[in-house]
Amino acid sequence: MTCNHCVMSVKKALLKVPGVEKVEVSLERAEALVEGKADPEALIRAVEEEGYRAALAG
Repeated sequence: MTCNHCVMSVKKALLKVPGVEKVEVSLERAEALVEGKADPEALIRAVEEEGYRAALAG
């Protein structure tokens, strides 16, 4: 992600994933914090479909 538009694109994509309750995306840290019971693989797919790389933290 390189700009606020990127942040909003990622956030919108993640909010569409079933089970997501809340999303916070940080441009500075290049990360998204997701609350809810969404499938982790679905979260990764949603971000990648927007054209960004994604991986689970840990």
